[in-house]
Amino acid sequence: MDVHLLGTAGYHPNERRHTACIMIPEAGVIFDAGTGFFRVRDLIQTSDLHLFLTHCHLDHCVGLSFFIDTMYETGVEKIHVYGVAEKLQAIQQHLFSTQLFPVNPPFHWNEIKPGQQLDVPLDGKLKSFALKHPGGSLGFRVDWPEHSLAYITDTTAELQADYVEEIRGVDLLLHECHFPDGWEGLAVETGHSCLTPVAKVSRAADAQLTVIVHINPLATDDPPLDLDSVKSINENILLGEDKMVVKL
Repeated sequence: MDVHLLGTAGYHPNERRHTACIMIPEAGVIFDAGTGFFRVRDLIQTSDLHLFLTHCHLDHCVGLSFFIDTMYETGVEKIHVYGVAEKLQAIQQHLFSTQLFPVNPPFHWNEIKPGQQLDVPLDGKLKSFALKHPGGSLGFRVDWPEHSLAYITDTTAELQADYVEEIRGVDLLLHECHFPDGWEGLAVETGHSCLTPVAKVSRAADAQLTVIVHINPLATDDPPLDLDSVKSINENILLGEDKMVVKL
Protein backbone atom coordinates (compact mmCIF):
# COMPACT_ATOMS: atom_id res chain seq x y z
CA MET A 1 0.00 0.00 0.00
CA ASP A 2 1.54 3.31 -1.13
CA VAL A 3 1.04 6.63 0.63
CA HIS A 4 1.58 9.60 -1.69
CA LEU A 5 2.56 12.98 -0.25
CA LEU A 6 1.00 15.46 -2.68
CA GLY A 7 1.40 18.58 -0.56
CA THR A 8 3.81 19.00 2.35
CA ALA A 9 3.80 22.76 3.00
CA GLY A 10 1.76 24.75 5.47
CA TYR A 11 -0.09 28.04 4.93
CA HIS A 12 0.82 28.64 1.27
CA PRO A 13 2.70 26.85 -1.51
CA ASN A 14 6.22 27.71 -2.59
CA GLU A 15 8.41 26.62 -5.50
CA ARG A 16 9.14 23.29 -3.81
CA ARG A 17 5.98 22.34 -1.94
CA HIS A 18 2.20 22.58 -2.24
CA THR A 19 -0.11 22.66 0.76
CA ALA A 20 -1.64 19.73 2.59
CA CYS A 21 -2.77 16.67 0.66
CA ILE A 22 -2.07 12.99 1.30
CA MET A 23 -3.44 10.15 -0.85
CA ILE A 24 -3.62 6.35 -0.68
CA PRO A 25 -4.69 5.61 -4.29
CA GLU A 26 -5.33 1.91 -3.79
CA ALA A 27 -7.99 2.73 -1.19
CA GLY A 28 -9.23 5.96 -2.76
CA VAL A 29 -8.54 7.69 0.57
CA ILE A 30 -7.32 11.30 0.75
CA PHE A 31 -6.46 13.47 3.72
CA ASP A 32 -6.95 17.22 3.22
CA ALA A 33 -7.34 19.14 -0.01
CA GLY A 34 -4.78 21.90 -0.10
CA THR A 35 -3.16 23.11 -3.31
CA GLY A 36 -1.55 19.69 -3.73
CA PHE A 37 -4.99 18.28 -4.53
CA PHE A 38 -4.47 18.91 -8.25
CA ARG A 39 -2.06 15.94 -8.23
CA VAL A 40 -4.84 13.53 -7.24
CA ARG A 41 -6.04 13.20 -10.83
CA ASP A 42 -3.01 11.26 -12.06
CA LEU A 43 -3.20 8.73 -9.21
CA ILE A 44 -6.88 7.76 -9.24
CA GLN A 45 -7.50 3.99 -9.11
CA THR A 46 -11.05 3.87 -7.71
CA SER A 47 -14.50 5.01 -8.78
CA ASP A 48 -15.13 6.62 -5.37
CA LEU A 49 -12.84 8.97 -3.48
CA HIS A 50 -13.07 9.40 0.30
CA LEU A 51 -11.66 12.76 1.39
CA PHE A 52 -11.16 13.44 5.10
CA LEU A 53 -10.66 17.08 6.13
CA THR A 54 -8.81 17.94 9.31
CA HIS A 55 -10.36 21.43 9.27
CA CYS A 56 -11.27 24.14 6.78
CA HIS A 57 -8.41 26.63 6.85
CA LEU A 58 -7.73 27.39 3.21
CA ASP A 59 -4.39 25.60 3.01
CA HIS A 60 -6.32 22.40 3.77
CA CYS A 61 -9.48 22.82 1.69
CA VAL A 62 -8.95 25.18 -1.27
CA GLY A 63 -8.18 22.21 -3.52
CA LEU A 64 -11.84 21.20 -3.34
CA SER A 65 -12.39 23.91 -5.93
CA PHE A 66 -10.16 21.94 -8.35
CA PHE A 67 -12.74 19.12 -8.56
CA ILE A 68 -13.80 19.72 -12.19
CA ASP A 69 -10.37 18.83 -13.53
CA THR A 70 -9.91 16.13 -10.90
CA MET A 71 -13.02 14.26 -12.05
CA TYR A 72 -12.72 14.89 -15.80
CA GLU A 73 -12.44 11.60 -17.71
CA THR A 74 -11.04 9.72 -14.70
CA GLY A 75 -13.95 7.40 -14.01
CA VAL A 76 -14.61 8.98 -10.64
CA GLU A 77 -18.31 8.65 -9.81
CA LYS A 78 -18.45 10.08 -6.30
CA ILE A 79 -16.30 12.21 -4.02
CA HIS A 80 -17.27 11.69 -0.39
CA VAL A 81 -16.09 14.58 1.80
CA TYR A 82 -15.92 14.07 5.56
CA GLY A 83 -15.47 16.76 8.17
CA VAL A 84 -16.90 18.44 11.24
CA ALA A 85 -20.38 19.78 10.41
CA GLU A 86 -19.61 23.46 10.95
CA LYS A 87 -16.47 23.18 8.80
CA LEU A 88 -18.37 21.59 5.92
CA GLN A 89 -21.03 24.26 6.21
CA ALA A 90 -18.41 27.01 6.06
CA ILE A 91 -16.89 25.49 2.92
CA GLN A 92 -20.25 25.23 1.19
CA GLN A 93 -21.30 28.72 2.21
CA HIS A 94 -18.06 30.56 1.52
CA LEU A 95 -15.66 28.65 -0.74
CA PHE A 96 -18.55 27.64 -2.99
CA SER A 97 -20.46 30.89 -2.77
CA THR A 98 -21.79 31.71 -6.24
CA GLN A 99 -19.77 34.92 -6.05
CA LEU A 100 -16.56 32.90 -5.78
CA PHE A 101 -17.38 29.65 -7.56
CA PRO A 102 -20.48 29.46 -9.76
CA VAL A 103 -20.66 25.65 -10.03
CA ASN A 104 -22.38 23.65 -7.30
CA PRO A 105 -19.93 20.82 -6.54
CA PRO A 106 -21.30 17.27 -6.73
CA PHE A 107 -19.75 16.23 -3.44
CA HIS A 108 -21.38 13.87 -0.97
CA TRP A 109 -20.96 15.74 2.32
CA ASN A 110 -20.61 13.61 5.47
CA GLU A 111 -20.38 14.84 9.03
CA ILE A 112 -17.73 13.22 11.20
CA LYS A 113 -17.36 13.88 14.90
CA PRO A 114 -14.31 13.53 17.16
CA GLY A 115 -14.16 9.98 18.46
CA GLN A 116 -16.23 8.60 15.60
CA GLN A 117 -15.14 5.45 13.79
CA LEU A 118 -15.85 4.66 10.14
CA ASP A 119 -15.17 1.83 7.73
CA VAL A 120 -12.91 2.76 4.82
CA PRO A 121 -12.03 0.76 1.70
CA LEU A 122 -9.82 -2.33 1.87
CA ASP A 123 -11.22 -3.36 5.25
CA GLY A 124 -9.84 -0.31 7.01
CA LYS A 125 -11.12 1.21 10.25
CA LEU A 126 -10.74 4.98 10.59
CA LYS A 127 -11.00 6.88 13.86
CA SER A 128 -11.11 10.66 14.21
CA PHE A 129 -10.09 12.58 17.31
CA ALA A 130 -9.87 16.21 18.35
CA LEU A 131 -6.64 18.20 18.13
CA LYS A 132 -5.89 21.53 19.76
CA HIS A 133 -5.74 24.24 17.11
CA PRO A 134 -7.34 27.71 16.75
CA GLY A 135 -10.81 26.95 15.42
CA GLY A 136 -10.38 23.23 16.03
CA SER A 137 -8.91 20.38 13.99
CA LEU A 138 -9.17 16.61 13.67
CA GLY A 139 -6.54 13.92 13.67
CA PHE A 140 -7.08 10.59 11.92
CA ARG A 141 -5.87 7.05 12.42
CA VAL A 142 -6.56 4.21 9.98
CA ASP A 143 -5.96 0.55 10.74
CA TRP A 144 -5.99 -1.95 7.91
CA PRO A 145 -5.47 -5.68 8.52
CA GLU A 146 -1.72 -5.40 7.90
CA HIS A 147 -1.00 -1.65 8.01
CA SER A 148 -1.73 1.45 10.07
CA LEU A 149 -1.15 5.16 9.76
CA ALA A 150 -2.00 8.37 11.57
CA TYR A 151 -2.24 11.89 10.19
CA ILE A 152 -1.65 14.71 12.67
CA THR A 153 -1.52 18.27 11.45
CA ASP A 154 -2.25 21.75 12.76
CA THR A 155 -1.63 21.09 16.41
CA THR A 156 1.09 21.64 18.99
CA ALA A 157 3.09 18.51 19.76
CA GLU A 158 3.47 17.82 23.47
CA LEU A 159 3.86 14.61 25.41
CA GLN A 160 0.73 15.22 27.48
CA ALA A 161 -1.51 15.77 24.44
CA ASP A 162 -4.53 13.48 24.32
CA TYR A 163 -3.79 12.36 20.76
CA VAL A 164 -0.56 10.59 21.76
CA GLU A 165 -2.53 7.54 22.89
CA GLU A 166 -4.61 7.62 19.72
CA ILE A 167 -1.56 7.13 17.50
CA ARG A 168 0.23 4.54 19.60
CA GLY A 169 2.04 1.88 17.62
CA VAL A 170 1.19 3.06 14.11
CA ASP A 171 3.38 1.92 11.25
CA LEU A 172 3.42 5.41 9.73
CA LEU A 173 2.92 8.72 11.50
CA LEU A 174 2.49 11.78 9.30
CA HIS A 175 3.02 14.66 11.73
CA GLU A 176 3.20 18.37 11.12
CA CYS A 177 6.26 20.39 12.06
CA HIS A 178 5.95 23.99 10.95
CA PHE A 179 8.74 25.41 13.11
CA PRO A 180 12.30 24.51 14.09
CA ASP A 181 13.21 24.50 17.76
CA GLY A 182 13.33 27.95 19.32
CA TRP A 183 9.92 29.03 18.08
CA GLU A 184 7.88 27.37 20.81
CA GLY A 185 5.97 30.51 21.76
CA LEU A 186 4.74 31.13 18.22
CA ALA A 187 4.02 27.42 17.79
CA VAL A 188 1.65 27.46 20.76
CA GLU A 189 0.06 30.74 19.65
CA THR A 190 -0.63 29.50 16.12
CA GLY A 191 -1.39 25.86 16.97
CA HIS A 192 1.65 24.31 15.31
CA SER A 193 4.67 22.25 16.31
CA CYS A 194 8.42 22.50 16.79
CA LEU A 195 10.82 19.72 15.90
CA THR A 196 12.02 18.30 19.22
CA PRO A 197 8.49 17.90 20.64
CA VAL A 198 7.46 16.05 17.46
CA ALA A 199 10.41 13.68 17.86
CA LYS A 200 9.50 13.09 21.51
CA VAL A 201 5.83 12.48 20.73
CA SER A 202 6.60 10.03 17.93
CA ARG A 203 8.98 8.10 20.15
CA ALA A 204 6.57 8.09 23.10
CA ALA A 205 3.81 6.79 20.81
CA ASP A 206 6.11 4.07 19.45
CA ALA A 207 5.46 5.04 15.83
CA GLN A 208 7.54 2.87 13.52
CA LEU A 209 8.25 5.67 11.04
CA THR A 210 7.50 9.38 11.26
CA VAL A 211 7.36 11.64 8.22
CA ILE A 212 7.28 15.41 8.73
CA VAL A 213 4.63 17.42 6.83
CA HIS A 214 3.12 20.94 6.99
CA ILE A 215 6.57 22.51 6.64
CA ASN A 216 7.00 26.27 6.81
CA PRO A 217 7.03 27.55 3.20
CA LEU A 218 9.23 30.48 4.25
CA ALA A 219 12.01 28.20 5.51
CA THR A 220 14.98 28.94 3.26
CA ASP A 221 17.49 26.41 4.59
CA ASP A 222 17.93 23.13 2.75
CA PRO A 223 16.81 21.04 4.51
CA PRO A 224 14.31 23.35 6.24
CA LEU A 225 14.53 21.33 9.48
CA ASP A 226 17.64 19.81 11.05
CA LEU A 227 16.55 16.23 11.61
CA ASP A 228 20.05 15.25 12.71
CA SER A 229 19.47 17.29 15.86
CA VAL A 230 16.73 14.90 17.00
CA LYS A 231 18.17 11.56 15.86
CA SER A 232 19.24 10.83 19.44
CA ILE A 233 15.57 11.07 20.44
CA ASN A 234 14.10 9.21 17.49
CA GLU A 235 16.14 8.10 14.49
CA ASN A 236 13.12 6.97 12.47
CA ILE A 237 12.09 10.42 11.20
CA LEU A 238 12.09 11.60 7.60
CA LEU A 239 11.37 14.97 6.05
CA GLY A 240 8.36 14.82 3.75
CA GLU A 241 8.76 16.01 0.18
CA ASP A 242 6.12 16.61 -2.45
CA LYS A 243 5.57 13.49 -4.59
CA MET A 244 7.31 11.30 -2.01
CA VAL A 245 5.83 7.81 -1.85
CA VAL A 246 5.97 5.93 1.46
CA LYS A 247 5.25 2.22 1.41
CA LEU A 248 3.21 0.73 4.24
